[in-house]
Amino acid sequence: MQIYDAVQGRQLKRIDCDVDLVVVGGGLAGTCCAITAARAGVQVALVQDRPVLGGNASSEVRLWTLGATSHMGNNNRWSREGGVIDELLVENLYRNPEGNPVIFDTVLLEKVRSEPNITLLLNTSVHDIEKSDGHIRSARAFCSQNSTEYRLCAPLFCDASGDGVVGFLAGAAFRIGAESRMEFGEQLAPREASNDQLGHSLYFYTRDTGRPVRFVPPKYALDDITKIPRYRQFNTQEHGCQLWWIEYGGIRDTVHDTEEIKWELWKIVYGVWNMIKNSGRFPEAETLTLEWVGAIPGKRESRRFEGDYMLIQQDIVMQHTHYDAVSYGGWAIDLHPSEGIYSDLAPCTHWHSKGVYQVPYRTMYSRNVPNLFLTGRIISASHTAFGSIRVMATCAHNAQAVGLAAALCTREGILPRDVAHPSKVVELQQELLRVGQHIPGLELLDESDLARTATATASSEFQLSSFPPNGDYVCLDQPHALIVPLEAGTVPEFNFIARASEQTTLECQLRTCSRIGNFTPDVVLESITLSVADSSEIKILQNEHQQLHAGHKFTPVIRSRNGNGDHGGARQTSMTATKPRLERENSSSTMRLAFNAKLQADQYAFICLMANPLVEVALSDRLCTGVVTVSQKHSKRVATSSKQNPPPGSGIDTFEFWVPERRPKGKNLAFQSTTPVDTFAAKNTCNGFRRPGTSSNAWVAAIDDPTPSLTLKWDEPQAIKRIELVLDTDLDHAMETVLMQHYENVSPFCVREYRILDGNDQLLFEERDNHQTRNVVILEKCVLTDTLKIELVHPSQDIPASIYEVRCYSDDNPT
Repeated sequence: MQIYDAVQGRQLKRIDCDVDLVVVGGGLAGTCCAITAARAGVQVALVQDRPVLGGNASSEVRLWTLGATSHMGNNNRWSREGGVIDELLVENLYRNPEGNPVIFDTVLLEKVRSEPNITLLLNTSVHDIEKSDGHIRSARAFCSQNSTEYRLCAPLFCDASGDGVVGFLAGAAFRIGAESRMEFGEQLAPREASNDQLGHSLYFYTRDTGRPVRFVPPKYALDDITKIPRYRQFNTQEHGCQLWWIEYGGIRDTVHDTEEIKWELWKIVYGVWNMIKNSGRFPEAETLTLEWVGAIPGKRESRRFEGDYMLIQQDIVMQHTHYDAVSYGGWAIDLHPSEGIYSDLAPCTHWHSKGVYQVPYRTMYSRNVPNLFLTGRIISASHTAFGSIRVMATCAHNAQAVGLAAALCTREGILPRDVAHPSKVVELQQELLRVGQHIPGLELLDESDLARTATATASSEFQLSSFPPNGDYVCLDQPHALIVPLEAGTVPEFNFIARASEQTTLECQLRTCSRIGNFTPDVVLESITLSVADSSEIKILQNEHQQLHAGHKFTPVIRSRNGNGDHGGARQTSMTATKPRLERENSSSTMRLAFNAKLQADQYAFICLMANPLVEVALSDRLCTGVVTVSQKHSKRVATSSKQNPPPGSGIDTFEFWVPERRPKGKNLAFQSTTPVDTFAAKNTCNGFRRPGTSSNAWVAAIDDPTPSLTLKWDEPQAIKRIELVLDTDLDHAMETVLMQHYENVSPFCVREYRILDGNDQLLFEERDNHQTRNVVILEKCVLTDTLKIELVHPSQDIPASIYEVRCYSDDNPT
């Protein structure tokens, strides 16, 4: 029994929390920042004003997580973000391929709770800060659930709060609205500066109960649905964040008017559902119930803070390089009308770059508050550039850079701006690469990695010589291409299996990219027109070669079905053919593409079969790390046509989209190559890159190797305690976290089983159920050996085993 006498007043319970880094905001950015810093030895307080982590990705808002992969609808191949955010996405796929947002909550909470260096404070809102000498010394926060006030003291603070509450209270310079075109020369920017912003969205979910369900709308529901110009687009099939365009608030104060904006969004949602249920236009809605409506809106834009550098449109479109690049983006410049759902304009515009772009570290700290990091959607960027960097996977990837920068500051007693010094930022970049971050164009140079001094050999190395047909065909109603990593020099001959309903012609092209490392095939090296004669013979009619290099001449190569070609250019007589029967396997023929163009550097090439709906080409079930088939089409989620056609004077490039099919439809073109492509060597595992770029950057075993193995051999014994493997979890797959269901819960490319042995074939470690990209093996005790052998099991009979990277250390924590 406790009895308290009446008094004049009381103080809240207060807890002092002294740490190295206070991260305010538990969205994906704050979460990834905190985990990254904690794993690097930093004591972190992660302060989140909601009951769960994830922000817009959580079960409270339920927006799918996306970044550079852009629903697999752009040309950014193998571009899923690395490091902690990749770990979270892969784990969510494993546990939650159905896209249940509640399960994603548990993934995030488990990861944070598993880090002993993180003090997690949920339902806790920062409302005040204390400063001295221009530095933030502490923050005061209140938890509504335990009626406790916290005083959070640290030498470093990171604002990941979305609205920038810490930066605002600390007096950090910030902006709201859209810059004028003149300020940065951004051609997409408005002529005059304005307060216009992107608005908030609020979603709803429906469920079929199997019996009639009535709906009586609340009195505040929108009664005149025609006030929404696009009201006819609502239907019973789309819900959740498929209705991202239920957006409002961009013409209001997106910080202080959030509650009013929420009420307007509720009004819209219940009005929309009333129309669906009670208008009579949707009889299929009779058994549907409104299962969930968001209680807090998902915010897009509010304050944007100023760092020492401001990212602008040109950085994105022109893919500028930065000496202090620590991350990357790849989502389109995605801007929305400020009136949101009430606008007559299209709900968004997506303007894509030809590839991913670097994000500089100087955008990630305040220019006037010395110990304040910035991350998430509030980093230093113009309104136009914000249209791209604001998406969650990009925010999370940027935040990982902040987490390790904080670790560097903590170890050396320096401030965020000090890390931007050219000599110091190199150290940050290398630490980021070491823990899985991808920074376009940067190579890991790790002197402590013992694997760098070893000779890497393998039981076999994949020779890309054929993908066997599976009996299925795809119609060339749109162009298709096989993307393959080739070495400089002569391009191998590629043979495809084709069939046609009548005699026709087919244009075939060899394409590359104007910027090596991109996957936008905007350079046609060579074009050949083939005659497809009743599906039984294909011969070259003419050459439409488009010359790229001065002095290069093309000599036509003529081949008949039996493969006896005259390389001198003499025309051969075609064979007699009967009219094909498309349902018969023997009605197909071999299409031989012998290009004479030479590649000037190692790079990816597109072997393109252009559109002809009379022609079908054979498919294969064979998948391989670093090879993919694409077609020239568009994803309605991120583009309006298969070719980006920006308005004149916008500063945006015109180019085609070449995108893959999602599995299970995602197959490769069947082919044979007369000269095998040999770019999957064991030495790739120690080359400093861990995803396709100018080459596959992977060792791939031969598919018929019964026990594929990679061996590292040293001239003298090495003391090894820690072994790291980077495996293929299909970096081309977007892995949206909610709503969208995925075909598998483990990437089909991923090696599930492997063993690590020493030079005496003694087993050091065994994994039987892997699904993650980065595998860190810490041995019970240091092993002295001159040989390490890694034995793998092929993921399946159609997919060869592969490894992107192997690293070895004598220390169990080299970072």
